[in-house]
Amino acid sequence: MGYPRKLTRRFRAFDNFAISFTIINIISGIFSSFGFGMNAGGPPILIFGWIGVSIMVLFIGASMAEIASAYPTSGALYFSAGKLAKKHKGAWSWYTGWLNFVGQVGGTAATGFAAATFLQAFFAMQWDTYEVTIQKTVVITAVILVLQALANTYTVQLVAVLNRISVWWLLIGMIVIVTALTVMPSEHQSASFVTHFVNNTGFESAIYGGMLGLLVTSWTFTGFDGSFHMSEETVQATVNAPRGIMRAIGYSAITGLILMLALVYAIRDYAAEAKADAPPVQILIDALGIGTAKFLLLIVIGAMLFCGLANMTSNTRQIFAFSRDGAMPGSRWWHSVSSRTRTPVKAVWLAAACSLVLVIPGWWSQTAFTAIVSVNVVGLFLAYAVPIYLRLKLDDFEPGPWHLGRWGKPVGTVAVVWILLSNVLFMLPHASPITPATFNYAPIALAVVLIIATVWWFATARRRFQGPVSYGRPDEVAAMDLI
Repeated sequence: MGYPRKLTRRFRAFDNFAISFTIINIISGIFSSFGFGMNAGGPPILIFGWIGVSIMVLFIGASMAEIASAYPTSGALYFSAGKLAKKHKGAWSWYTGWLNFVGQVGGTAATGFAAATFLQAFFAMQWDTYEVTIQKTVVITAVILVLQALANTYTVQLVAVLNRISVWWLLIGMIVIVTALTVMPSEHQSASFVTHFVNNTGFESAIYGGMLGLLVTSWTFTGFDGSFHMSEETVQATVNAPRGIMRAIGYSAITGLILMLALVYAIRDYAAEAKADAPPVQILIDALGIGTAKFLLLIVIGAMLFCGLANMTSNTRQIFAFSRDGAMPGSRWWHSVSSRTRTPVKAVWLAAACSLVLVIPGWWSQTAFTAIVSVNVVGLFLAYAVPIYLRLKLDDFEPGPWHLGRWGKPVGTVAVVWILLSNVLFMLPHASPITPATFNYAPIALAVVLIIATVWWFATARRRFQGPVSYGRPDEVAAMDLI
């Protein structure tokens, strides 16, 4: 790919799969967004919407996997965008990189914020005198980010081990939660409950309200580019990285559907639980009792912490690669690698600091979490769309060992169309009446990112950034390898 190797290849096929599976994290995604789905469509959208959107995400993942096989680098999306563009390579690479960076920072921040929120819910259940405040959520999030940064500071082997543990935590945790919700309640909803449509969004159009509910699955399926970003640390990356992407999406789709069914059919008092501060937690309490609910909540919190750790790992590799090509302020700092641990330590702490900056407005804003999630999803999915779109325009695309053959362009077309449609949904109002508390800040977040990137591009970047850097011929690069 034209780079001297600085990162140690310690990720095996399972480890590469584990990073994306952990970031997607069905427990974290479903529990943090289930309440929104209860009010925007209800059971039919939660269940059938999950199936439909999962299929669309598989199209996106397949297109990304094909590109990952051809360009297995830490730069991932922005690197491949620069290589696939016929002209204006620097601009395509620049915008993709910044969308990816902001999206990943948002993902790390949002997951930490969600974990802090559920931790406070657990504390309130455990101690009657505990008072939940948004300020405490911010402080707990900051502590979580520091701990995750410390874990990422040490060897990539430690991160790989933690991600292997996280896979089993997710799978075993899902089995425990589903079993408890299936066996313990004295009664369940009838089979026909799957047709129970609900529209509490405030909008008169049931179709619009139901379409908004599709965002539950979209919120969950973010971050599978993690396998792509870990390519330079994965053995046989041209095959294992694309397989990691596809396996993570496929297994998450199946296990997530099982968890979704268990939660839906365990609902007791729909109206009361839908209005609760944390609807899935209230479902656990009503169906299983507070003691069991607290135990299961610990599983959920653990899943969120693992998810945040994997998010930060992926975020760090993107910062490392983007800086290696001189696209960030202080690039020489952020792409340096520790001689002892062989990890980009400075990039780790930059990722943690940027995530904390996104969280700080939560000190005084109740809508902070929604804004952070919007930054995460809109940034990431637009970054996914760019290289796929450029691959569609390229007639002489040279695939790697893992490819779609003649199905490459049809699959890519479906992927791009779905990304554009779902992103429109993310930027439309999500609740009515529209007030400061219900306003969707996604369009503003996207506009701010694009304005800053555009001003910076025309001011200085276009003269010094021409896309991914090539350090020389393969033999010259090999001679520069540090390990």
